[in-house]
Amino acid sequence: MSIYVGNLAYSVTQEELSEVFAEYGTVRRVYLPTDRESGRLRGFGFVEMATPEEEDAAIEELDGAEWLGRSLKVNKARPRDGGSGGGGRRG
Repeated sequence: MSIYVGNLAYSVTQEELSEVFAEYGTVRRVYLPTDRESGRLRGFGFVEMATPEEEDAAIEELDGAEWLGRSLKVNKARPRDGGSGGGGRRG
């Protein structure tokens, strides 16, 4: 499972985000998606922690916390839809 982190400053780095979450346990991975066209960060990211307990502690402490002038939105990431994306009728 991973943690969704929203309302991030566009200047944040993976290292900075990792340091914040490392206070709550072992950070396995940090992912900051970028816009395909501009290459700019999209203002959100994902963090994977070593255990569910560490994830819960980080979510509890960081959701709503202010960091780099922004109020973070932190919660369990929802799985991506694995659907085909199309919904047409077949005859």
